[in-house]
Amino acid sequence: MVKLIGMLIIVLSGTLAGISKARQFENRPRQIRELILAMQRLETEISYGYTPLPEALDKMGAQMREPLKSFFQNAAQYMNAPHGLTAQESIQQALNNHWKHTSMKSLEMDVLHQLSYTLGTSDRQDQIKHLALAAQQLKHEETAAREELEKYGKLSKNLGFLVGILVVILIF
Repeated sequence: MVKLIGMLIIVLSGTLAGISKARQFENRPRQIRELILAMQRLETEISYGYTPLPEALDKMGAQMREPLKSFFQNAAQYMNAPHGLTAQESIQQALNNHWKHTSMKSLEMDVLHQLSYTLGTSDRQDQIKHLALAAQQLKHEETAAREELEKYGKLSKNLGFLVGILVVILIF
């Protein structure tokens, strides 16, 4: 009886690990899509709304789901008093604090990292161009993420289950 319970726990653990990994593959394209939409909204806020950057980032955060919501709101907080950091420093700090909670990879982080150098330091037209470029780069990453999901999403679920079975066979 104890062996049976142990086997079930091992198989269940492997299956849950596979499902967790598959969920990361599923979340990445969605989060990239949200980031693209945020770039487009930010572009609109800067070009038509003449909204100050901290306020625009806070608006972006209010319209998004976690974990990106916290990222944008945190970046806005760092730009406001009492911190008073530059846009680059604020975005870098928010990336350091919140990126580990996303399903995205370092490629998407690099896009935001590069964007942080121009936000708040260049004129409106230059910022709009850089936001459009960032959105374009993210669209390529979204395509790659969707391909990864198709390739590895189901595979990781099955592999988790099969690794659990393998461990049970090897132990018992």
